[in-house]
Order: sequence, then C-alpha cells, then structure tokens
Amino acid sequence: MRINAHGHLLPYPSQIPAFMKDKGIFWVEEDLSCMCQGTWRRPVTHPSFFLDRKLEWMDQNRIDREVVLNLSQLYCNGYSRSDTFDVIRFQNDFNGGLSDLYPDRFVSGFVVQPLFLNDALAEIERCVREYKMPLLCLPSHFLDGDGKWRVVFDPYVDPVFELANHFKLAVEIHPYNAEEMISLEDKFWRFHLVWMCAQTADAWHFYSMGDYGARYPDMRVCFAHGNQFGFAGHGRRKQGYKGRQDLFPGAADPDKTLSQPNYFVDSIVHDVLTFEMIFRRVGAGHIVAGIDDPYPLGEMDTVANSYPGKVIDDAVESGIITTAERDQMWHTNVLNWLYPEHLM
Repeated sequence: MRINAHGHLLPYPSQIPAFMKDKGIFWVEEDLSCMCQGTWRRPVTHPSFFLDRKLEWMDQNRIDREVVLNLSQLYCNGYSRSDTFDVIRFQNDFNGGLSDLYPDRFVSGFVVQPLFLNDALAEIERCVREYKMPLLCLPSHFLDGDGKWRVVFDPYVDPVFELANHFKLAVEIHPYNAEEMISLEDKFWRFHLVWMCAQTADAWHFYSMGDYGARYPDMRVCFAHGNQFGFAGHGRRKQGYKGRQDLFPGAADPDKTLSQPNYFVDSIVHDVLTFEMIFRRVGAGHIVAGIDDPYPLGEMDTVANSYPGKVIDDAVESGIITTAERDQMWHTNVLNWLYPEHLM
C-alpha cells in the first residue's frame, strides 16, 4: 500500500457556507476556476483539487490512501474569535466527513487556531472523540492578541501540545501567511519559494531548542516540505549554540532532537541532492512520502516533468536509498507517524 502523507482537497462551492464568501474569508468560484479570499485569487490548476477527480487521480498514480491536511487559507490568523470558531468548525467537519465517507482512501487532519486557546483545546477534544481523527494540523506561526507573530512552539501554545501528547496525536507543521510577516514586494512567488521554507526552519529551530520531542514523547511531529532549510542550516545553528551559549538559556543542543524517534519530514523537495542531504542528516526512518497535491509546488504529473514520488524514485536510481527504503517511506513511516498503536 502506498500512502501519500501530504495532500489537500477543496470543497465544492455548494459545500462552503455563505457567510465565508459574504465576509471575504474564502470561497470557490462556481465554475471551479479559482479559489478566492478577499481580493486574492488563485487559479485551480488541476482537476484533482475536487473529490471525484481526486479519486481518479489517486487510482491513476497508484496512491492507495491520502492524508488530507487542512487548507492553509483557513488557519484564521487575524480573524475574530467568532469567525475563527465558525471557519475552523467548517473545515474540520468537512475533513472529518471525508474520512467517514471514504475510510479506506483518506486520513483527515483537523486544524485549530492557537490564539483562542480554550476554543482550540475544546476543538481538539471534539475532533478526536467525534471523528476519531489522528492528525492535528498547525500553522508554523500565528498572530497573537497584540498583533505580533509568534512561532507555534511558544510556551503559550504548550497546553495544545500537552493535549496532543495525551491523545497521542500526529501533528503536522505547515507554513503560510509569509507575505503578512515579511515586508517585501510580492514578486517571483518569493513567499512560497523562499519564505515558506524559512518559516518551517524557524519552527524547527524552536522545536529543537525547546526539546519538544523529549517533553512530549507520545506526540509525533511532521514538518512540511522536507524542512529543507532547517536541515541545511543545522551546522550554523550548532555553531551558534556552542559559540554563544549566553544566548541560549535553557535550550537543548540541536543535535539532541536529531536522535529522537518522534519527528518526521515529508519528501517534497523537488531535488535529489536536497533529498540526499536530508536522508544523510536524519536517515530513512524519518522521511514520509508526500506529494502536496494538487498544488503546482507538489509532485504533479502536469508540472516540470514531475509525477507523484519522483524525487524518491530519483533517489533510488541515484543509489542514495534502496527500494526497501522507498517502500518504507511510502508505507511504514507514514503509519509510524499517524498511529501510535502501529509502533507497539
């Protein structure tokens, strides 16, 4: 069985509550041509953004099951408490219903907004008990009550991680909203190509320095897009830690996290040299096959001579990993991330 650990799905226009379009929060055009948010428009670039064609696309590409993350546009950073409650509830009900209808094809994640902590904790309880969803999706950064951006691995969010650890949840860390954090011109897709990778590296920096892997051993965290900047910068972080320990009160050695069993990264790095660097840094057991479909920065069969799983296949052909390790990334590692009982 091949399991894609990183996928997304759009609701059909009729499934999105009217208030979300009325308030400019999020909607999909009736002709399925664009997803929209305020004045922002993003073209729907592949038919598998929607359920019926998604199932066809999975069959065509030998993907037996797919992990469906939340839509990054629905992290609700900067929204009121009431709008956040309604939007988060819609997203989680949509994903929960998907895994209920197709339990053999989809594993759904649910999302919370860390700012409204009590609501977030209640929503975790609801999604676990009502839908039995095993995966909590979190933004790499969130906007706090003072209008400042905080990394999600902030002491304020610790109650979320305590509850995730209690329920033995898998956790996905995914970046977004970079253009609101960085005062730069939006040119050449820089916020997706550069700054989203930097956001993930920043979250990894605080995850490892805060020793979250040891503090919450029953929580298994996956970092999106290979955490490629985070691993490329490991030597610089260690040099800083060793050279200026006065700046790291109470922090863990960056090497400590690398030896822990409960973190994962997906394979979506688009480049076999980058994949080799990550493989040599963390080993085969920490990498899950991910596609980030149906976005063009995923491994889509319509973009740049790519196809689902290409970088993993390239690693086999280059002699970096074995076919057994490829199968492990497509199957066993994904189960190890999602389901603690699989580890027993």
